[in-house]
Amino acid sequence: MTRLSACLFAACVLALPALAGPEDFTMGPAIEGYGPVAQVPDATRLSKDSVFKVAFDTSLAAQPGKLNRTLEGAARFLNMHEAVGIPASNIKLAVVIHGPAAEDLLDVEDNANAPLIAALQKHRVRIILCGQTAMYKDIRQSDLLPGVEIALSAMTAHAQLQQEGYTLNPF
Repeated sequence: MTRLSACLFAACVLALPALAGPEDFTMGPAIEGYGPVAQVPDATRLSKDSVFKVAFDTSLAAQPGKLNRTLEGAARFLNMHEAVGIPASNIKLAVVIHGPAAEDLLDVEDNANAPLIAALQKHRVRIILCGQTAMYKDIRQSDLLPGVEIALSAMTAHAQLQQEGYTLNPF
C-alpha cells in the first residue's frame, strides 16, 4: 500500500460514525439477565401509547445447555420497548413452539430455558406448545414447565392469536 493510499484509507475509516459494539448492549429493564439490547438514538420515536400484540414462532431447538433463540428474542422485544418507555401493560407477547423446539419446554433438571420461560411468564408472555407436536413426541402437560399451554396445533394457536389482534414477528 502506498503512503497516499494508506492516508486515504485512514481518512475514510476515521470519517465513519462509531457503531455500537457488544459493550453497548445491556440486559433489562424488563427481563434481567436475558435479551440484551442497545440504545438506538436515531430510531424513530415511539409513542408511549403504542400497543404491541406480537406472536413469535419457532421449531428450532436450542443447543444443549443454551437458550432458545426465539425465547430470548421475546425477552429482547420486551427489554427494547420498555427501555424506550412503552408500559409493560401495552406489550402482549406469545411464543408458539412446535417440532424439535418442544424439548426446550420440558420440566427437566438441565433445561437452560426454564429460568427464561419463568421470567417471560412473569411478564404475561404466553408460551404455547403445538398439540400435534406434543402428541407426536408423547409429551403430556405434566412433562412441561409450569404455565406452558398446549394448543390443538401451532396453526390453531396462530389463527386464534391473529383473531385477537396479534401480528407474527418474522424473527
